[in-house]
Amino acid sequence: MGRLASLGQRVGYGLLLLGIVAFVAGLFVGFGGWAGTVVIASLAGTCVTLAPAIVLGYAVRAAQREDDERASGNGPSRRR
Repeated sequence: MGRLASLGQRVGYGLLLLGIVAFVAGLFVGFGGWAGTVVIASLAGTCVTLAPAIVLGYAVRAAQREDDERASGNGPSRRR
């Protein structure tokens, strides 16, 4: 699951970068049909891939931390 979260984050951030580059390019050459389409599609792809990947990444790290604590004999820590 950690690899899936990492892959999702890479794809999501890559799509975000693509959207930013397309937006800046559109500013310089004029917003034709291609620039707007690329910006919207890449931002939509970012929303679909990045948000779940970030949440999954946090879940994987929390599960790993809990497993490590149990293996060391300390038990899960209680944070308040």
